[in-house]
Amino acid sequence: MPKSKRNRPVTLSKTKKKPGLERKGKVVAEIKDAVDQYSSAYVFTYDNMRNQKLKDLREQLKSSSRIFLAGKKVMQIALGRSPADEAKTGLHKLSKFLQGDSGLFFTNLPRDEVERLFREFEEHDFARTGSTATETMELKEGPLEQFTHEMEPFLRKQGLPVRLNRGVVELVADHVVCEEGKPLSPEAAQTLRLLGIQMATFRLYLVCRWSCDDFEVYKEGLAHLGANDDSA
Repeated sequence: MPKSKRNRPVTLSKTKKKPGLERKGKVVAEIKDAVDQYSSAYVFTYDNMRNQKLKDLREQLKSSSRIFLAGKKVMQIALGRSPADEAKTGLHKLSKFLQGDSGLFFTNLPRDEVERLFREFEEHDFARTGSTATETMELKEGPLEQFTHEMEPFLRKQGLPVRLNRGVVELVADHVVCEEGKPLSPEAAQTLRLLGIQMATFRLYLVCRWSCDDFEVYKEGLAHLGANDDSA
């Protein structure tokens, strides 16, 4: 006769808190600390996130600022979602803009310096599978002298019509790698990388700004936030 699940012992001493809950609690505490430590807070959005580039920016600004990219609900809880539970007066206004691809930027930098920093920030990188091609890239029939003969089998796997001609990789017909406005296939993304062509640009956009005596919304950033949210 099978044993009843109801009679199985449960050792409560071995029960531990879920790591995810601990991490979320830590983020909430860190954001609340940032509210007290910095004079202003911004919601920002982005295109073509690159983690290493963001890490470099964090390091560059660590003496004056703090960047948070976490779950939207976690950040909203830390800020407060209404006047009744906000960490500081007016801070809850940021919460409704935490949607789609967005994060928090706390800083003691002057507003004009922050606006310049975000406006000028631009990091180019190789586009990934699924990204939208920014231009049509076509390879013409003929030798591809930038590739060694060992690359010929790999290039064929990427869909390029190639052959070896006296040890030189040769394209036997014109080949369209990608078309402007269309998503990149895995093969197209890999081919662009091999060709050294970077079609992705990591950019940041300010969506809104909060300080103890002021709140404003940036129209350009808001438009990007809406576009990213629609495409999610």
